[in-house]
Amino acid sequence: MLLVRRITVQLLAPTRDGATELHILTNLPLVDAPAAQISALYADRWTIETAFHHLTVDLACEVDTLGYPKAALFGFCVALVAYNVVALVKGALRAAHGAAYVEEQLSMYYLTLEVAQVTTGMEIAVEAEAWEIFRQMSTAQFTTTLVAIAQRLDKKKYLKHPRGPKKPPLHKLSGKKQTHVSTARMLAMHE
Repeated sequence: MLLVRRITVQLLAPTRDGATELHILTNLPLVDAPAAQISALYADRWTIETAFHHLTVDLACEVDTLGYPKAALFGFCVALVAYNVVALVKGALRAAHGAAYVEEQLSMYYLTLEVAQVTTGMEIAVEAEAWEIFRQMSTAQFTTTLVAIAQRLDKKKYLKHPRGPKKPPLHKLSGKKQTHVSTARMLAMHE
């Protein structure tokens, strides 16, 4: 028998599905981990889960064709580097346009799509020497430059398209004219 306790966390804002509270099950005793500590740890964990979601969905870190473990690991590491770059861009956007825009309105899909599509063209159009200026910048100069570039962003181009309310699933019957009847039920009817 496993003894667990349930911690209920009242959310400050409802989830996408409209839930206003979250339930966490834990086997940690109260003396070792009070409810507030467990909910704080879960919140920290959730940011990691969100990061893995962005890695998987937006940055495609799980490439099916990488059948070799070392190739898959390399692909994952490249996605981690890309995630750090995206985090840097989001930080500049947060400084330029505020946290509310980045957290509530900015579409990670459109942002990463733009980076993926524009990078190849920039590599063709801009000579490698033009990027040398960034290597010589101090951290403060680089940060100031990134925020200045972020201020010129056309915010409307990268807006999320919020999903409307989910429709209830339709009750589907099989394509047959008759519904399935189990063999046990048919045998019981003929007894």
